[in-house]
Amino acid sequence: MSYTVETINDCTKKLVFNFETLDLTAEIKTAIIQKQKTTSLKGFRKGKAPLSMVEQVYGPQIQSEALNQFVQNQFFDAVQKEELRICGYPTFENMNYEEGKSVKFDALVEIFPTVEVKNLDKITVAKETVSVSDEDVAAMEKNYLGSRAEMKEVEGDVKLEKGHFAVLNFQGEKEDGERPENMKGEEFLLEIGSGQFIPGFEDGMIGMKKGEKKNIELTFPGDYHVEDLKEAKVTFETELLEIKQKIFPDFTDELAKEFGFESVEDFKTKTKDNLFKQKEREVAEKMHQEILEKLIEANTFDVPASLVSQQEASLREDLSRNLKGQGFNDEMLKEYFEKWSGDMTDKATFQVRSGLILDNLAKKFNVEASDSDFDAKIEEMAAGSGMQADQIKSYYASDAKLKGNLMYAIREEKTFEKIKEEIKLK
Repeated sequence: MSYTVETINDCTKKLVFNFETLDLTAEIKTAIIQKQKTTSLKGFRKGKAPLSMVEQVYGPQIQSEALNQFVQNQFFDAVQKEELRICGYPTFENMNYEEGKSVKFDALVEIFPTVEVKNLDKITVAKETVSVSDEDVAAMEKNYLGSRAEMKEVEGDVKLEKGHFAVLNFQGEKEDGERPENMKGEEFLLEIGSGQFIPGFEDGMIGMKKGEKKNIELTFPGDYHVEDLKEAKVTFETELLEIKQKIFPDFTDELAKEFGFESVEDFKTKTKDNLFKQKEREVAEKMHQEILEKLIEANTFDVPASLVSQQEASLREDLSRNLKGQGFNDEMLKEYFEKWSGDMTDKATFQVRSGLILDNLAKKFNVEASDSDFDAKIEEMAAGSGMQADQIKSYYASDAKLKGNLMYAIREEKTFEKIKEEIKLK
């Protein structure tokens, strides 16, 4: 055997290759033939130049390509022989080639770590009780009726409160007297309690009356997306022009039918059921997160940097898309990622560790996602979205990656159900 294997850590191996005698004749000949097929030399049609001439012109390049091919072949042969589950790309180091005599090189490669999850029976998590109140259903009813509601001015000697809509003029002034245009608004409609403005602004307006003017002194949050406003002290001059509120129509059977329900009673029944399932999912996600945190705490192992890097790139891509949808430009994105770089890496590392642990447990419990599981998930998604199951199934069937991601998620869900049988729930 012309190589040895050294263990750097749980997920990194170094393969040290040493070929004291090296004959690349076969590799060079193969490389010359391949080069001949694509080469156009003066006086010859493409692919018709003599092999000797091709070798004379491209000799050093061909030898380099042959050596590179030899190194690649030896590396992958060793990987197969050692049954290494590699991730990412290898790094070749300490290359020492003596033409026609010998070659030495090292290959540093990351592998999937061997994960053996322990202490499942020692983990305890809380299981929350799920319930849906009449208030929850009433709030959903308001969401449906929102498009039919009328905005009307509140008459009389009324004070502004949460749930009201304020029509206001405002102008912000910084400590140095600057009055930026991006802190100015005229006849601006603001729902009090919506959290649309920075913390403290809407609370500062509560209690105002129509026609009243008020200065509200605030400090911008330290994580505000505009750099020169972070932690800036600003005085907002406000004038309340009007107080409005939404007047909702009565929810009748006729309206319920327009929204796709048979009656008001049918709306309440189905809404309560959907809200219950939604809350169940939220409680389950919270519990799953707690389970993973405790499993990671109880099971330490090295994780491949390449997997963390790939996961972090995926997180950044998704977050960039969302932030751009909120109006972030490239400069703002750069600043955001520079500030939260450590958090992104931590989150990516957590997700990689979680994935490795769940994969180990899925194999331990013989969990797989079947076609019947896929069909059941499609039916569940259809019931929750109001779409036809055939439409959803066709959507996932049209993209192998999408379906693969869904099957992976189903496998994880089934794995969590097995985990819950092993741990202590309180």
